[in-house]
Amino acid sequence: MKKLFLSFLLLLALPMAGRAADPRFTVVTVDPAQQQLQLFLNDEAGAPFKGFARLDAWLQGRGQQLEIAFNAGMYHADFTPVGLLVQDGKQMAPLNQDDGKGNFFLKPNGVFLLDAKGAQVMTTAAYARGVKNVRLATQSGPMLVIDGEIHPAFNPESISRYVRNGVGVADGKVMFVISNHPVTFYELAAYFRDTLHCKNALYFDGSISSMYSRTLNRADAGAPLGPIIGVVRDQGK
Repeated sequence: MKKLFLSFLLLLALPMAGRAADPRFTVVTVDPAQQQLQLFLNDEAGAPFKGFARLDAWLQGRGQQLEIAFNAGMYHADFTPVGLLVQDGKQMAPLNQDDGKGNFFLKPNGVFLLDAKGAQVMTTAAYARGVKNVRLATQSGPMLVIDGEIHPAFNPESISRYVRNGVGVADGKVMFVISNHPVTFYELAAYFRDTLHCKNALYFDGSISSMYSRTLNRADAGAPLGPIIGVVRDQGK
């Protein structure tokens, strides 16, 4: 048990290894080959979890517990996802390639997924060309970093600042980032690209951005959430 706990702390520290810590952001690194990364939306009765406390209580009733979690994609007023949602290999909501207003539709938007190749972030257009054996996936937008380039719509001089969060992948590890105070799209994207060295990164949301960490004793409780992504551990391990 002690060895597992120390290993988990080490994983939390991985993003900062060899890099200067940036007080603007909190980073959690997940190794999907070693940790149980899952997506959540509704319980077995179809009721949305809406937050970390209810999700953790539900998991504990099944002999598990929530270790870390973040909001993971945009949703409608009834908490249904705006875009793609795949849970345990089953598509719960389809890919959304529509045009529209708002951050989700600031093209290119994208998908975070786990498939046979591991964790990936890709544009919606790339996903639409066909991805097989998807275990979990959530769609959001806009993309923050696309093939090493910051989204072309982002303005380095922008004054639009919110607490924001997103996800990227580097060296097979998943990098979840949430800002500690309001930042611009460009600042978040540059952090993923230049500090975490993520070639592709995806925005999750702004004003509702929330994080849960058992190790860090953090459980944000703001606006109700739609899709939630988290690491689950079996109790007693």
